[in-house]
Amino acid sequence: MRIHILGVCGTFMAGLSQILKESGHDVSGSDVQFYPPMSDYLTNINIKTIQGYEAKLLPKADLYVIGNALSRGNESVEHILSKNLPYVSGPEILGRELKDRNVYAVSGTHGKTSTAYMLTHILDYNGKDVGYLVGGISENFKNPARLGKHKSFVIEADEYDSAFFDKRSKFIHYYPNNLIINNIEFDHADIFDNLDDIKKQFHHLIKVIPNKGNIIYSKDDQNVCEVLSKGYFCNLIQVNGENIKIDLSSKKLVVDNETYILQDLPLIGEHNFRNYVAAILAAQIEGISINKSIESLKSFLGVKRRMEKVIEHNGIRVYDDFAHHPTAIKLSTKAVRDENPNKKILGIVELGSNTMSSGYHKDNLFNSLNYVDRTIILDRQKVYQADDIFNSTEDLLFELRKIAKDYDIILIMTNKDSQKFITPLKDHFEN
Repeated sequence: MRIHILGVCGTFMAGLSQILKESGHDVSGSDVQFYPPMSDYLTNINIKTIQGYEAKLLPKADLYVIGNALSRGNESVEHILSKNLPYVSGPEILGRELKDRNVYAVSGTHGKTSTAYMLTHILDYNGKDVGYLVGGISENFKNPARLGKHKSFVIEADEYDSAFFDKRSKFIHYYPNNLIINNIEFDHADIFDNLDDIKKQFHHLIKVIPNKGNIIYSKDDQNVCEVLSKGYFCNLIQVNGENIKIDLSSKKLVVDNETYILQDLPLIGEHNFRNYVAAILAAQIEGISINKSIESLKSFLGVKRRMEKVIEHNGIRVYDDFAHHPTAIKLSTKAVRDENPNKKILGIVELGSNTMSSGYHKDNLFNSLNYVDRTIILDRQKVYQADDIFNSTEDLLFELRKIAKDYDIILIMTNKDSQKFITPLKDHFEN
């Protein structure tokens, strides 16, 4: 089948393009913004791309996959609708491809990408050619997606909506056999009115888990527990329940009275410890022992833009991190501080998500910044009023150049293109 993807440079859609290509389809894609790492990935897997959504650029196809970033008024969308051309959302067509697979869905407000890659790495390390689609790039894998020959498939399961014509969460389409719920918090203020809206989507997801399936979650998360209290029909694997306990300070995992030490694993922070545990418990379902999983994870290199060191110059280290929610910002900054108690740390935060730029998390944002010495914030919407808040990239960079060399560590936190900070910093340090 000839398939054309609109919004192909999005993390999900880029991975989908590979799955469809490996399934035997002829795949191309359109977008308006192409930047690393996804632009490089599309080039490497030979996906023909078109820049722009003008109708005259739209190639002929048997099916058009429309990304959730596109809406009515987009010229390509209007052309598809007016000509009654066949179209579908990305999650729906992926769900069709996965109908006969044993799907492991990794969900939650935070940690989906890292946990999904951790689980995929464990399975791959232990000889299972699993398929996967993860919204990011890991140094352990050539690509962020593959079809795989094994029955099992790991998918990063997002609660964001599927498309302008399908407002259900993406993860509804995957019909997973096994589900990890890392946590549930309010996010995506552009499509959800409140936390209850998000909980409702998770409840819908839980209702499609078969009775032989499994849900892995933590008893510590009240919102997850509230969703489960509305009903479930499968096996529950509960962290900090009767048989599984964790100790955050000592990085210990206790399962059925046997203790496992995770201190030697490479990624830092409480959040990554919890991610490790979820992946280990999921791998147990596949018959991989906890000790084998821990051994596997010692070689896990993490995910690009998840606390990725991008510059080291004259003792100054710069990290790129995808944190864009107060909880994620707090966990990331705390992890860096815990590892570097005597270093001077500068945070750079871009209010890039719809939730953050709306001001919804205003109080929580400032409370999440206590672990760094100073934070400069990019707020293009002019919602926040405080010192060190800048309304343009240029103004923030002007201040950054003045102060960057005064710090030991610079932590960039944004879910947008981080190169606008990284490239000027490289130039500044080299001159």
